[in-house]
Amino acid sequence: MSRQYETVIGLEVHVELATKTKIFCGCSTAFGGAPNTHTCPVCTGMPGSLPVLNKQVVEYALAVGLATNCAVNQYCKFDRKNYFYPDNPQNYQISQLYLPICRDGWVEIETAAGRKKVGIHEIHMEEDAGKLIHDEWDDCSLVDYNRSGVPLIEIVSEPDMRSSDEVIAYLEKLRLIIQYLGASDCKLQEGSMRADVNLSVREAGAQELGTRTEMKNLNSFKAIARAIEGERRRQIERIEEGKKVIQETRRWDDNKESSYAMRSKEDAQDYRYFPDPDLTPVVISDAWIQAIRERQPEMRTEKLARYQTEFQLPLYDAEILTSSKHMADVFEETAALCGKPKEVSNWLMVEAMRLLKENEMDMEDMAFSPENLAKLIGLVDQNAINRTVAKTVFEEIFAHDVDPEKYVEEKGLRIVSDEGALRRTVGEILAANPQSVADYHNGKAKAMGFLVGQTMRAMKGKADPSKVNQIVKELLTSGSDLRYSTEKMKEDKE
Repeated sequence: MSRQYETVIGLEVHVELATKTKIFCGCSTAFGGAPNTHTCPVCTGMPGSLPVLNKQVVEYALAVGLATNCAVNQYCKFDRKNYFYPDNPQNYQISQLYLPICRDGWVEIETAAGRKKVGIHEIHMEEDAGKLIHDEWDDCSLVDYNRSGVPLIEIVSEPDMRSSDEVIAYLEKLRLIIQYLGASDCKLQEGSMRADVNLSVREAGAQELGTRTEMKNLNSFKAIARAIEGERRRQIERIEEGKKVIQETRRWDDNKESSYAMRSKEDAQDYRYFPDPDLTPVVISDAWIQAIRERQPEMRTEKLARYQTEFQLPLYDAEILTSSKHMADVFEETAALCGKPKEVSNWLMVEAMRLLKENEMDMEDMAFSPENLAKLIGLVDQNAINRTVAKTVFEEIFAHDVDPEKYVEEKGLRIVSDEGALRRTVGEILAANPQSVADYHNGKAKAMGFLVGQTMRAMKGKADPSKVNQIVKELLTSGSDLRYSTEKMKEDKE
């Protein structure tokens, strides 16, 4: 009988905070920018320069800690983590080892296997390193220090996860909490949320942990899931072959769906940590914690309940709308403007979700304004445009955030409400399609749908479908033989 194995996983999640300036200087944290333009003597490690702690970094760290049920270390300190690498200008990183800002928290996740709590060992503040750019053409490496000194929090979990499903559920929960707090946009593709996976395997039922490896270079949930499955298989194969798993840092190559060793796994003593002599301890008062607690926004759980009671939305709608902070904001602002929450929900859940999928975009990337969606809903409600036209207009709003009222006027998309014009068009369609008229009278109900469709096409979609239906039915049933002669059509026009 083959042996059964259990996977044990812990994560180190690095989150880039949404401050406008860096953690220890006043340089911009804006993404992009020409290389080495968001820099100063502090974040490039010039001798004699002194760091000054950004208060907003502490407040974001506290907010995340409180939202993840952590205990706050009201006396915390910064330490120097010493290592030598070209993108690390000081040859050390300012971090927290001995007294991190938060400890002993947890979040609850839900998977197909049920609910469970994942423990958070600690949350600490630190600075990011720069970025190496490898130029293969000139066979050299260049360094950009724009990112050096960008504030991070590192959220270190307990080794409580047992599968890739649990890992993804945990990351999604963390991302949602942090986005709702406004502490970070948590965009994996831009590096503002990064996860290192510590993984080991052991025989099912064993108490002692196996030898762990750490995997880096994971910039999407899909890559993380594949890396976990790949590393799990690799370790089990080594154990089955009688080989030892080596404690090391591995780099995941998502294209090849395999990992390779980078270096032996370091322990804290390898970095020669010691308290940073240039930064005073951070003392956090009860009043400061209470002020942060009172500023915490409405989180997803509360929104879910409120959307069902206040807006009378089904649970399914509420779950979709609250699955993104940005989507929830767009929904609430649009509903406040137009007073039609269910209509707003329908547009977001059907048309917006369709366009997001087609364009391979995240909900956070929606760039249109609630004002323009509210105007569109108003145009439909006023019967100024029909829903077919409205869908076309929404695509323009989604892509370019156009003003729907101006767009409808410029493109001549308003509904034709002149009943005489509608009757003339219907008459012409009936005259041009005698076989469909005969089919209708012979009991073929689909013939009427065809005639309505032809009329809508002739009107270029600028007609009220219900009005067209009414007139087609009326004209089909009004005469004894329904022969639409040229003379009759001329009379209609007159």
